[in-house]
This record gives sequence, C-alpha cells and structure tokens, in this order.
Amino acid sequence: MKKSWPILVVDDEDVMCESMAAWLREDGYRVDTASNGQQAVELAKVADYAICFVDLKMPGGMDGIETMMEIHRVRPDASVIIITAYATVDTAIQAMKEGAQEYIVKPCNPQEISMLVSRILKLKKLQSENAILRKKLTRQYRHHDIITKNPRMEEILALTQEIASLRSTVLIHGESGTGKELVARAVHYSGSRAEKPFIVVSCAALTETLLESELFGYEKGAFTGANGQSKGKFELADGGTLFLDEIGDISPKLQADLLRVLQERRFYRVGGTEEVQVDVRIIAATNKNLAQEVQQGRFREDLYYRLNVIEIRLPALRERREDVPLLAEHFVNRISSELGRDVHGIAPAALRVLIAHDWPGNVRELENVIERAIVTCRNGMLDEQDFSWLQHAGPQQAWEIPDVPLGELERRAIVAALERKHGNVKEASASLGIDRSTLYDKLKRYEIAH
Repeated sequence: MKKSWPILVVDDEDVMCESMAAWLREDGYRVDTASNGQQAVELAKVADYAICFVDLKMPGGMDGIETMMEIHRVRPDASVIIITAYATVDTAIQAMKEGAQEYIVKPCNPQEISMLVSRILKLKKLQSENAILRKKLTRQYRHHDIITKNPRMEEILALTQEIASLRSTVLIHGESGTGKELVARAVHYSGSRAEKPFIVVSCAALTETLLESELFGYEKGAFTGANGQSKGKFELADGGTLFLDEIGDISPKLQADLLRVLQERRFYRVGGTEEVQVDVRIIAATNKNLAQEVQQGRFREDLYYRLNVIEIRLPALRERREDVPLLAEHFVNRISSELGRDVHGIAPAALRVLIAHDWPGNVRELENVIERAIVTCRNGMLDEQDFSWLQHAGPQQAWEIPDVPLGELERRAIVAALERKHGNVKEASASLGIDRSTLYDKLKRYEIAH
C-alpha cells in the first residue's frame, strides 16, 4: 500500500475533523485538514490528494457538493467521500450523481473508515500499475499497430524497416487473420512513400470483370453504365503502394495483365487506347501456397517470381502464444472504449484459457472473441467464465466425411457457420478461418442467402 498518498478531511466541526484525521494518521497516512470548502480547494491546488472526506453541510457559502465539484476541477482523479449527519435518499443520489465515490453517515466508525480507505487505495494502486505497464508494453511491443514480443515477428518488423524505401515487390504469406495488411502498412509507412497513398484491393471480393475495372479503371462507354472515365487503383496509388490482398484468387487473364504492369509499369484502362504510366510499389498477400498453385497450373510461374522478390511469411497466432496476453489487453482497452463498457482487464485464469486455444482464425478471431466477452461481461474484469464457451469449442470429436463433392462439403460448412453465428458474416468468417471478403465470394458462388 502506498501510504504516501495524501488524504484531505474537510469538516467545519473541529472535533470531527481532528478525530478522523487522527484515525487515518494511526494507519500511517499523511492527512491534511480544512474547516471549509474554500480552504479545501486551495489545499487541493497544492497537493494531489488521493482521497478527500468532505462534510455535506458546511457554512460559508460552499457546501460539500460544491466543494467536491471544485476539487474535481483541479484534481480529477481524487476520490471524494461525502460525509453527513443528515442522510436522505435524495442527498445520496445527488452526491453520487455529481461524482462522489462513496457516501457515509455520521457518527463514523474508525474501522469502516480504515477499510474504505484501504479498498480505494488498493484500486488506485492497481490502476496506476496498469497504466505504467500499459505504457511500457506500448513502447516495448508496439510497432506500426503490430503488437508483439515474438522473436519471429520481431525479425519480420526489422525486415519491414530494411525494405521500406525499396521499390521491390513484396509477397506476404500467412493464414487468414494473421495481420498481413498491418505488415504491408508497416512497410509503406516506414519508407519514402509514407506520404503517398496506400491503396487496398481485395482480389477475392470481386469478379474478374469488376476487378479489372477496379485495378485499371475504364473509359467512357467501355461497358454498359460506364458514363465517364474512371481511374483505377493503380492510378490512385501512383507514387505510393498498392496492396493486393488474396492475390492467389485472381483469374489467368488478370494474372497476365498484372505481370505486364509489373514488368513495364504501364497499362491500358478498360476500353482505352492510351497507355497510362505509374510509379507504384506492389505488396501482395495470400493465404494460399502459391508455389503449389504454380505446380498445379493455377498460377503463372513468371508472375509468382515477379511477386516473390521479397518474401515475408507470417506465423499463425498459435505459433506466437506469448503475444496472446498483449493482444488481448489491447483489444480489451480498445473495444471496451468503443462500446462504452466498463471492462478494464483480464483475469489470469481467463488468460490461461486464451493462451491454450489454438486460434484457427488467428488475431482476427481473438479480436472477435474479446468483443463477444466484453458484450456479455457482468463484471469490471473478464474472467474464465466469460470464455467458457471457447473451452467447449476446443478439440472436436472425429466425424465421418459424407460421400459428396468437395464443393458441397464447403457449402455445408459455410451454412453451418452462419447458423452458429446467427447470420453474422464477420464472426462466421473468423470461425471458418477465412477472410470476410473470401466468405462473401463463396456466398455468391454457392448462392447462400445471409
């Protein structure tokens, strides 16, 4: 316990004021006293009081509520305890509404005062330690929004710094949800192109025709509905970086078109006759084994080598379990703030559950799990019970594979995932271990309503 945190007692009754101060000093605390609100506020301007005991009824034009509000104006973190001999429901409600942490009635019990102060200071100590730890972890483990202390990830982050200002193409391999786009952004924003555009295209989310228009733009009249010229992502990314996510899903025709752009740095808009020249760095990402796709004739070998100038392979979250507590704490802080929920941490037992899970959906799945736990949490801290459903979703029993085509198996898996997640595509994609855009593409392919 940090006994050096000062306490202020404010009461116009000298006997009451000095008695309470004496009790607290016996417990080892440093205590100041004030006989009115004005004096209390002046003292608060000088000393950073952890706790202020303030009498509700005081003469001199400033009562306890006004004194509390003025103290909070100069010391927002001070815990104010309102004391009164005239306890009513209305005064209690008013005091708590205006910011009082507690409300106690005279005559005060010394033992109750000691326990109250001890409880408040333990909470302040915990909050202070958490704030210090959070700042330390942020400085030590956060790089361009990538939170890690995993040695392999540290090597990857060091590589992003080394290659940041090069024009060489980068190919990022990694399972869905591992943070491929974050690594691409780390490369872009660490180099000389940082002030230029960073443009993202999800290759799996669009059909061949739409993706071609998206990448290269089109001229007026190129197709029905093309009422004017439109610049594509290559032009919009001129001088900067174009991030092509799920590059393994593009058609053979687009593979040929992309190869030409990488070789010559120029292209034609759809329906155009004039070449457009650009200076764009390409960073591509995939959750497929492109070398295997090349062997099976589904991906051009020459394009693969053009893309694979600098290769980055991201580890799955199950291969960097030491990052789970860091990431979980980050998601709790961010999501609880976004949702307006008063959740301020994760209990050790709950962390053990998270660390033990295999995370087939990787960091994206962890984020979704934390969000669900925060929404259903009934306490100020996530505990093991908030993740009990995750434990039940552990190793699955062996199941018999029906004698049906592979596509039908995939369709059934998608339908089942959507039913489990009540139609939530984001959660369903995480449970399936695929990108949301990939799931949308499969929903269209299998004509699954959602």
